Amino acid sequence: MLEIVFDRNCVYQTAYHAVWCPKYRKSILVGSIAAETKRFIETICQERQWSVLSLEVQPDHIHLFVSIPPATSVADAIKILKGSTARKLFVKFPELKKQLWGGHLWSPSYYVGTAGNVSSETIQKYIERTEHIKGRR
Repeated sequence: MLEIVFDRNCVYQTAYHAVWCPKYRKSILVGSIAAETKRFIETICQERQWSVLSLEVQPDHIHLFVSIPPATSVADAIKILKGSTARKLFVKFPELKKQLWGGHLWSPSYYVGTAGNVSSETIQKYIERTEHIKGRR
């Protein structure tokens, strides 16, 4: 079950499924490149306190299931992950640039979907509780 996170400014329970691919859908995420890609993603998420719920690096795409705080947009998070991993991978594996034209590691597009386990009943109770507390002030 997805944890409820208590932050300084909010309480949240978010889960995003993101998928992105190398440019031209090339099957380059294998062996040590795949291992380093996974390590880089995990490190970036840990540094930013994003919870990795699941991560799979396939030869031609990445599946990341992650919880990101509401203050960070999903688009910004994906941009950070793709940009940082590309820079680090090109430094560690310069031969990748020869396989990809134009100097870009990742395709410019990505997929993102939301997942949650909060029922409409739970939301309604939360709203009612908030209104009740607000009325007491």
